[in-house]
Amino acid sequence: MGDYSAVRPGTDLSRHARDLRIVHDAVLAGDRPPHRPRALVERSWSRVLSLGLDPALANARDPLPPAELEQRRRTSGLAPVAADLLRIAEDAAFLLVVTNADGTILWRAGPVALRRRADVLGFGEGALWTEAAVGTNAIGTALVEAAPVQLFSAEHFEQAQHAWYCSAHPVHDPRTGDLLGIVDVSGPALTLHPAIEALVATGVRLAEAQLWRHHADRLERLRRSAAHVAGTASGPLLIVDDHGWVAHASGVAVRDRIGAPRSGTALGVPGLGLCLAERLPEGWLVRPAGPHTAITATLDLTGTPFIELRGAGEPWRTTLTRRHADILTLLHDCGPAGLTAGQISHFLYGDAAHVVTVRAEISRLRRAIGALVATNPYRLEAGVTVDVRRVDSGR
Repeated sequence: MGDYSAVRPGTDLSRHARDLRIVHDAVLAGDRPPHRPRALVERSWSRVLSLGLDPALANARDPLPPAELEQRRRTSGLAPVAADLLRIAEDAAFLLVVTNADGTILWRAGPVALRRRADVLGFGEGALWTEAAVGTNAIGTALVEAAPVQLFSAEHFEQAQHAWYCSAHPVHDPRTGDLLGIVDVSGPALTLHPAIEALVATGVRLAEAQLWRHHADRLERLRRSAAHVAGTASGPLLIVDDHGWVAHASGVAVRDRIGAPRSGTALGVPGLGLCLAERLPEGWLVRPAGPHTAITATLDLTGTPFIELRGAGEPWRTTLTRRHADILTLLHDCGPAGLTAGQISHFLYGDAAHVVTVRAEISRLRRAIGALVATNPYRLEAGVTVDVRRVDSGR
């Protein structure tokens, strides 16, 4: 079942809850427990203890003012799918909550009696449920671990939460890989059913699929609104949205996404070379800055990392984070064969457990430097040449 599932099928939940309370009390008292907690729980307890939280208290839970809560709901990337997610809790014996990416509960649904119990716990809309705020809990621990988390009874840090189970699953923007928030199902501990895990995962997959459909609809609207521009402009061009997703291409074969355009900033687009972006009412018009389609770049690692792109006209330069510089260096060194997200995770983190993080980092990298990185597997695009200047050899 992996480290996600808190209980195995057939587990005697009452006995397991008693055993976990013994482990919880021993570990937090500094004594030797009869057995160690799950690795995920042990990591979380260690983090929370280092923050000085008290398991016997209800730690800070001050909810947001109603006006601020409503503003965060409106701007949440999960707003288009929140209503559909909450419907999962209709006629259910559990609570379903949806948070934003910082762990603040934006929406909650479930039986009235259970909502009242949750209110006593401070598990309500506008409350922050990170590890730093309320100790080990599925929402906060899922944010730290960047992975789904299920907790049962005394695996929670606070004693007040021992009467509950919770199953949390991160939701990512299907366009960018960025974390949008957490979907969590919680209920009385002794009602935990193995199907809860599949329920939450299925709900998240459906939400991400629906977000992708919203994205496709937006691209279609952009395509229609910019049809007059695409029909009258000469030469190769692209019509893209604010994130670089291609709504229309003319005179060039491109993938479905380039880098995120910015006014007055050159953009490297394989097949077009260095390009300039012009703002449209609902997107961007991207056209070559000159006749040369090849892109050469220098990745300088001798100080603060930066990349400089050269083509027609003046070179364009941008600084990089150290992580983005590491990824570009890996892709340069591996050659055209490329690397999978799992392989990059091994190089950067020492294991393959950070695939989601790698994908999100590469998505942000592509937004910063243009679509110079191809996917499936990750590699430098054809026609892109990168010269790496390193600290040890100067080149």
